[in-house]
Amino acid sequence: MTGNDARNLTTDPAVSTVSGILDVSPVTRWHRRLVVLIGAGSFFNFVEVALSSLLVPLIGLQWTLNPQLQAGLISATFVGEAIGSLVLSPLADRFGRSRMFQVNLLLYVVFTVASAFAPGPTILIALRVLLGIGLGAELTLVDSYLSEMMPRKSRGRLVAWSYTFGLLAVPIIGALTVFFPHSIGGIAGWRFILGVAAIGGLIVWLLRRRLPESPRWLVAHGRDAEARLVLAQMSGVAVAGDVDDPAPPGESLPEPSRLQIRRRRVLLVLMNTLSPIGFYGFASIAPLVLVDKGYSIVHSLIFTALSALGYPLGSVVSALLVERVQRRNLLIGASLAVAVFGISFGLAGSPVLVVIAGFLTGLSSVVQSNVTHIYQAELFPTKIRARSIGLPYALSRVIGAALPFATLPILYALGAGPLFALCGTLIVVLAIAVAILGPRTNARSLDAI
Repeated sequence: MTGNDARNLTTDPAVSTVSGILDVSPVTRWHRRLVVLIGAGSFFNFVEVALSSLLVPLIGLQWTLNPQLQAGLISATFVGEAIGSLVLSPLADRFGRSRMFQVNLLLYVVFTVASAFAPGPTILIALRVLLGIGLGAELTLVDSYLSEMMPRKSRGRLVAWSYTFGLLAVPIIGALTVFFPHSIGGIAGWRFILGVAAIGGLIVWLLRRRLPESPRWLVAHGRDAEARLVLAQMSGVAVAGDVDDPAPPGESLPEPSRLQIRRRRVLLVLMNTLSPIGFYGFASIAPLVLVDKGYSIVHSLIFTALSALGYPLGSVVSALLVERVQRRNLLIGASLAVAVFGISFGLAGSPVLVVIAGFLTGLSSVVQSNVTHIYQAELFPTKIRARSIGLPYALSRVIGAALPFATLPILYALGAGPLFALCGTLIVVLAIAVAILGPRTNARSLDAI
């Protein structure tokens, strides 16, 4: 941002409030730095998403795992995230976004190190529940924080790019599980993978220690002077005057009514109940589906690594579309694509069709997931944003934890085709719910939606 641009931004009476300045500010290096830092933290959330399914065949090379232990290993992190989201997300509304970013990532690092030294599968499951607690509020914080910090016309695109950095974890971890030695010096390779994840998490924790607080959150809690300091860091120019008023002069920005809030909460419950079926239901059991189809563990891991490329590519697609297409409509279209490609994966017989369908399922599920995260953070006022999206997010973790226990018996009893047809049907229900209850949000002020 040039000096003249900054002065015009902070002295124009039409944008003389915190929300006004944040909404119309040009995208600068300051914004991009936040996008990268936040994406680096979410990277480790997606490390665990990938490991939830990939650890099972790897650990099975060291320990004998019955179906209950397999399902427990897949579900453990989701259980922890549900607890963490319930506990930590409301604290982000009370104590601030930047402080909770530090708390949750440090918890993740500590328990990931402990998991690397687990003596058996039962203790490993317990430790993965605990590290999941640390991750529980990460994506809720990503959604709340970035939606509050980014300009309104670029908000969706920048949040999507942040998720793109995070989703690079999926193919990276997929490649590690294929090419990393299964044993080093008699020590199982998966233990080293967890150790590398812990070191990376610690580095990001150190880099994010000076993360600026959300000015919208500061104003909502009467800390106007601190909000002006953050805006000064963003613009390079001191911001003077009263910033209490959340609406620029001449513009009425009423908060959503109680009825609107209730409708949006119902929508979020449906979204967070049904979305995990696409993002986690298909992905988490994909390696086991391939083993059930007759492929070896090594081939299933290679497939998973190849199809995982759809995750960052899907995130790039979402970044390119999320400001061009109304987010509500994009969410509907992506959900329908997940249903179609997921069912195709379940029915596919040849290796080529399996890889193509798996890749497209991953790609479309990431578009759906990214748009969901962007969209849900736009629906609530600042004072209740984190808890309003954190509590339904906890429900999504419960669904993610329960899915293996529900899907594996169906898989082994009926096969992949009927299982994925059921999942696809539920995703269609999600698309219908968004069409009925979802408002338009693109390029609107966060305080006016």
